[in-house]
Amino acid sequence: MTTRGQRIGAAMLALIGALALGAPFFAPDSPSVQHADLAYAPPMRVRIVHEGQLRRPFVYPVHVVDRLERRFAADTSAPQPIRFFSDGRLFTTSAAWFALGADPLGRDVLTRILYGGQLSLSVAAIAVLVTLVIGALIGAVAGYAGGRVDRALMTLSDFIVILPTAYVLLTLRASMPLTLSTPAVFWTMVGVLAAASWPLPARGVRAIVAAERRQPYAEAAYAAGAGPLRILLRHLLPAAAGHLATQAFLLFPAFILAEATLSYLGLGFAEPSASWGVMLQDSARVATIVEAPWLMTPAIAVVFAVFATHLLTRDQAPKT
Repeated sequence: MTTRGQRIGAAMLALIGALALGAPFFAPDSPSVQHADLAYAPPMRVRIVHEGQLRRPFVYPVHVVDRLERRFAADTSAPQPIRFFSDGRLFTTSAAWFALGADPLGRDVLTRILYGGQLSLSVAAIAVLVTLVIGALIGAVAGYAGGRVDRALMTLSDFIVILPTAYVLLTLRASMPLTLSTPAVFWTMVGVLAAASWPLPARGVRAIVAAERRQPYAEAAYAAGAGPLRILLRHLLPAAAGHLATQAFLLFPAFILAEATLSYLGLGFAEPSASWGVMLQDSARVATIVEAPWLMTPAIAVVFAVFATHLLTRDQAPKT
């Protein structure tokens, strides 16, 4: 039975996924479009009153007053109406509109957050899937075979577990070429995350398979002539489904944070790719945070995704 917190978490995750997948529709601009004269432009709020009269939603375009001081002023003489369901987007305007402000290159922060979700969430989701597949296979083999195979695989697992995860990720990624295409970086990060995390599901699967293989139903399948692979796939691994589901929800937010950290440090995605970690590089200086705090909004997206997953799993006891 799901709790209220789990329902809220599921709804939040569904919202995040829908916004990321529908970025071409929800984003008001393209993530690569630059407005050089509007670098660090502040957020432009939606208005409905102009000169004392109600109007359809609109925004006042901004222009630079002092480039050195990064001061902008709104042009109240030329309101730009917001067009809904135009040009294949939910909303657009004729002039540049920055709902969450602009970055140092004059790109829309909201647009890049939505498109960045595609990269950040995809890396986390696929890395979780790969980690679970590798961990389940290794854990199943160790639990079913026992003996030397079990000891060898679990010794390797224990060695990886005791290593500081952050340093393992940084070392694995830094050992590879730093200049890679976006697809290459994507799969490199998936591989690095999976290589550092597969022991977590593997240890639980190993314990479950080792216990379940002695149960009467498994013995009956063996007596009926079923091979080891069939017994594992049809009878033993399904018993570990609950453990794998729990691990998936624990790994997903960790991988989101890992992608953001690697990209922030320059070991993940790089410009002009839009990911939450890449965007946080723009807020690396304290002065920038003070002058343009909207550059921290990708961190809010990360926290939102992590918190949603926490709500979804906090009332679940680990099933091992």
